[in-house]
Order: sequence, then structure tokens, then C-alpha cells
Amino acid sequence: MDKPFAITLDVGSSLANRTGSWRTSRPVYVDRLPPCNNACPAGENIQGWLFHAESGEYEKAWRELVKNNPMPAIMGRVCYHPCESSCNRGQLDETVNIHVVERFLGDEAIKHGWKVELAPTSGKHVLVIGAGPSGLSAAYHLRLLGHAVTILEAGSLTGGMMRFGIPKYRLPREVLDAEVKRIEDMGVAIRLNHKVDDVLATMKEGGFDAAFLAVGAHLAKRAYIPAGDASKILDAVSVLRGMEGEDKPLLGRRVVVYGGGNTAIDVARTAKRLGAEESIIVYRRTREKMPAHDFEVEEALQEGIMMKWLSTIKDAGETSFTVEKMALDEKGFPQPTGEYETIEADSLVLALGQDVDLSLLENVPGLTNENDMVQVDRGM
Repeated sequence: MDKPFAITLDVGSSLANRTGSWRTSRPVYVDRLPPCNNACPAGENIQGWLFHAESGEYEKAWRELVKNNPMPAIMGRVCYHPCESSCNRGQLDETVNIHVVERFLGDEAIKHGWKVELAPTSGKHVLVIGAGPSGLSAAYHLRLLGHAVTILEAGSLTGGMMRFGIPKYRLPREVLDAEVKRIEDMGVAIRLNHKVDDVLATMKEGGFDAAFLAVGAHLAKRAYIPAGDASKILDAVSVLRGMEGEDKPLLGRRVVVYGGGNTAIDVARTAKRLGAEESIIVYRRTREKMPAHDFEVEEALQEGIMMKWLSTIKDAGETSFTVEKMALDEKGFPQPTGEYETIEADSLVLALGQDVDLSLLENVPGLTNENDMVQVDRGM
């Protein structure tokens, strides 16, 4: 069998040392969670499935993997793999390329049509609101336990931010669709174009025993920017969502993106792929303070994306934007300097984060909603 990644060699025998005096050191076993497992946001047993993958038992490795993560082909492509940053092997030479093995196992499962086994039917029916990564994962694990699951999705496509927030160059849509189809094939019912306005009324009408809220954060945050032509100011969520339709967003030859997170990076790189000659990211702090992952910033710079750190948008004209330069004070916070420059651009995309629409919970007694967040106690 061809091995797509390195296999550890067998440990040699000490009998080769036939002369001289020498000693042996014996490792002491410490009962702790492996650092890669501990760093995994999905709680994967990474050490466990890597052991099977190293032995060439790929299906067995995949089955161990999907006990916790239902979409390895996706996560192997888009996860920022903090497991590798915590890998002990990095103290010796270099870390194990965990996300590549995960992607390989996910692709193998799609190619061979591997299925998971379900528990006996429980007789319970659970409503999941939202067909994004959280909703699909919840539906998957509920089906593993034998519960019937119905997902109600407000949009016309599944995937949530995996489809509308992650560009195709990072996540091929055929991979996303294949992972979703496996969850559907488990018996999960997905109803598209079905927005839930009142969760209690929907539960009563459908006879559901419980509900899982996975509505996602799809409302773009705005910033007040005086503008001569408001049509030139777009939001990142709308731009990335528009990439899924036949009519791609018209951004022009010169595009400015306001923000410093991974979404800002994605939009700037997407603008390049749409034909923009100049794609500029404006961020009010320094590069070190950017929420975007450093390797994403590096890839953007390599693609010709320009960065203006310590800068903020003051106003928007017909064909240009005024940027005020910032400077760090003695505490390290950016402060306006009164120094301005003009950037010629055709459009401005705001990538300032997203909010959640929790209006469907208005009729639920006992819930407190503060700052677009449901307040919970230690029991949640």
C-alpha cells in the first residue's frame, strides 16, 4: 500500500553496541492529555487517529477522528491547526503536519463513501436552527445518539459561513457539499428557505422535544463614515456571500478593505481574484495587533495585497477615501495624528465583524439578552 505521508521506522536494537561502557535511559510515563489533543478546539483524539493513520489503517483512523469532528475534509483545509503549535515534536525537529493528514483522511472518506454507525432510535426529535458548521455538527452528534433531527435553514444553501464566509480557493465547494451530504445521508432532514421567527412556536408546531440554536453571526457591523456615494461602501459578508451567486460583486479596479481580521484578508484576496489591480487593507493598529493569523497576512502580501497599518478611514468621496494616520501613545494605543492622505479607490469594503440576530428568542421566558448575547449561568 502506498503511504502518502512518512511512517516512523522501527526502533533499533541496543545489541548493536558490542563494545565499551554505556547506559540506557528509560522514559517515565506521565498520564496527561497529549498537547495536540489539548489544543484542538474540536476535542479530537489526535494522538489516537494519527496512530492508526501511521499504521496505514486509514478507515480506522477516520472513524476515530469523526467521533469528535464530523467534517475532517473541511477542517483539514480551513482550521488554523493550533494542535501543530502545541506539538511536542517541534521541540526536537519540526511539528507533525496534522492538518494535512486530517485532510487526507477526510478526502479518503469522501472517495470511498465511508459511513458512520448510528445508535438505536431514541424516539426523540430535535430541532436545529441553522445549517452552518455549528448546526450541522450538532445534527451529526444528535443522530449518532439515535435522535431524529430536523434542520431549519433561513437561506437557500447549507454551510453557513463555511460557504458564505470562506472563499472557494480555501474551501472547494465540492468538498463542502460532500461533507454535508454525509450528514444528510445519516437521516438528518434539512429544510432550506425556512426562517424561524419564534422558536417556541416552531417547536410546538413541529412537536420537537428540544431545540439547538445555531443561527450564526451574519449581520455585518457598520461604522459611521461620511460618504458622498454610499453605494461605494459595502460590507464583507455581502461581498463574500455574493461570490456564491452568478452575478459577482462589482468592486472595481481599486479596492480598499477596512479591518484587520481574517475576513478582511479573505475579501482583499477575493478582490484580487475578481480582477482588482490594487487591493489595500487599512487597519488602525499595528501588524502585531492584527486579529488575522500571521501566515494569512504573509500569503496576502505575497499575492500583492497592500497593507496600511496605523490608519483609519475618515470619509469617502466619489473616487477616493481620506485616511488619517495614527500613532501609538505611551500605553501602546493608537491615537489620531491629524495627518491625512488620500487613497484613490473605486469601493470600500467594511470588514469590522458580525452580529447575531436573536429576535427569534423574544418570546422565550426567562432569557436575558444583553449586547446581542444570551446571558447564561454555570449550568449552561
